[in-house]
Parts: sequence; C-alpha cells; structure tokens
Amino acid sequence: MDADRAGASLDDLIDDDDEVAVAAVTIAELLVGVLLADDVHRRGRQKFVDEVNDIIPIVDYDATVAAVHAELLVAVRRQGRPRGAHDLIIAATANATQREVVSADDSAYQELPGVMLRSHRP
Repeated sequence: MDADRAGASLDDLIDDDDEVAVAAVTIAELLVGVLLADDVHRRGRQKFVDEVNDIIPIVDYDATVAAVHAELLVAVRRQGRPRGAHDLIIAATANATQREVVSADDSAYQELPGVMLRSHRP
C-alpha cells in the first residue's frame, strides 16, 4: 500500500462513512514490505499492518472472487494488456464485493470490465 510508504495513518485516509475492505492478497503484500524492511523501518511497517488487520475487514479469496478473477484474466488476455497477478486479484475482490479499487497505480486497473477505480492521490 502506497499509504504505508508515505507514512500516512489510516485515520487520515479513511472517512467515517467509507465502507472499506482489503483483499487478503493485500495483507501478503504488506507483510512482504515488513519482511524486506531494514531494521529502521520494520517496526513502523509492522505497526501499519497490525492497524490494517485491526481496523479494516479482510476479504478472502473465495469462489465468488475466483469467478470474477477468471473473467478479468480472460478480459486482459483478449485486450493483449497483461496485468500484475495481485492487481487482478485486488480488482476481482473489489468487483465481487461491489467496491471501488483505491490505488495510486491507476494504470494497473484501467479498462478492467466492471472495476470502479478511484485514485487516493489528489
């Protein structure tokens, strides 16, 4: 998550009436950041992951997400524009749960059928 790298708190990023959730694969990505961090940054990154786990619901990769994921895989193959594996899982999770993808990397999610995108950067 870009917010972790920027040092933003979840309170700064999430409004009270936002209905947010993260894909389970997002937790994996955050944990990779913890494991690869140097000693100076590891504690802060772990604190951010712990905060995400405590505050934000985590959506599992289930049969519904898998079906949407398959549709997105077919769509990007037909478009001839491959995407990152985790990006497609995040997009499928958002689509399956009728949520927007909020990302700093707009290009990873553009032109994905049924996927609503909002940049978290102004």
